[in-house]
Amino acid sequence: MSRRIEDYDFHLPQELIAQTPARRRDAARLLVLDRGTGAIGHERFSRLPALLRRGDLLVLNDSAVRQARLFGRKAGTGGRIEALLLAPAGQGRWRALVRGASRPGTVLEFARGAVRATLEGVDEAGEGLLAFAEPDGGERAMALAGYPPLPPYIRRREEEARRRRRADRARYQTVFAAEPGSVAAPTAGLHFTGALFGRLARAGVNTAFVTLDVGPGTFRPIRHDDIAGHRIEAERAEVTAETAAAIAVTRARGGRVVAVGTTVTRTLEAFADGKGGVAPGTRAVDLYIRPGHRFRAVDALITNFHLPKSSLFVLAAAFAGRERLLAAYAEAIRERYRFYSYGDAMLIR
Repeated sequence: MSRRIEDYDFHLPQELIAQTPARRRDAARLLVLDRGTGAIGHERFSRLPALLRRGDLLVLNDSAVRQARLFGRKAGTGGRIEALLLAPAGQGRWRALVRGASRPGTVLEFARGAVRATLEGVDEAGEGLLAFAEPDGGERAMALAGYPPLPPYIRRREEEARRRRRADRARYQTVFAAEPGSVAAPTAGLHFTGALFGRLARAGVNTAFVTLDVGPGTFRPIRHDDIAGHRIEAERAEVTAETAAAIAVTRARGGRVVAVGTTVTRTLEAFADGKGGVAPGTRAVDLYIRPGHRFRAVDALITNFHLPKSSLFVLAAAFAGRERLLAAYAEAIRERYRFYSYGDAMLIR
């Protein structure tokens, strides 16, 4: 069990970072990894019903992505700025990542001046506080001029973001998304369609939902040589009584709990009751899963391919085994899989 961050690294050719999603959500490729033997298979996501067992329970994250990326101008000078709204901070203020402005007191205009905010300072990490002129200014800015908060490795400058806005709004959101609360999509869920859910149900695979509002801490890199030094910022999570009951029934009948994504994995493991089930509730979750973690609630994992040296890759390594995960990634690179948020997926079972 290595704690060296360098042992969670791999080289990825730039051309394998997906810039657009597959033509059809469930047309993505699916690498299947047996964590017991290390055996690897190659499938399509549409084949998922045949790869799971009757009685399995898929658990998905239904948090919706806010249209939190804003392009604006500095009042007076007209200089371009970009902001990513992270979370409300009360009294019309929002935590935000801001590019193009750093001086406290700078007034920013969004939606062609319809919404204004004052920058109250930016820290060394680029996170600042925006004070909107109206209490609902952040929500109005997102409604009038918001863009999907695509990660920076999906290259969308302002002009291209405008051209692809409608397509990205549709595809950087799951078909089952409920209340907006996330600044990044639970990307493993992007591959599901209504038709696929129907075929899963006919195959005897059940579904349930949790909510984890994805914050910036999920995708911040590990900056420690020892992975144990990393911390994840707390995020709001909820497990309903209905989902807890569905997990209990699945366990009683000998089925598996299949987490769709690392956010679901973190939620279920944080709410695990120590008896194979989970306790319902709502609370902040800052669980950081790394090798050595004993999984108590999750039996299988569907996940996209993650960045090297990230907490998401470390979580997948904890579940699959670091060497087997690295071997699977090497195979995916050889087979020209598409990586990251708009890319292909893995089933680790």
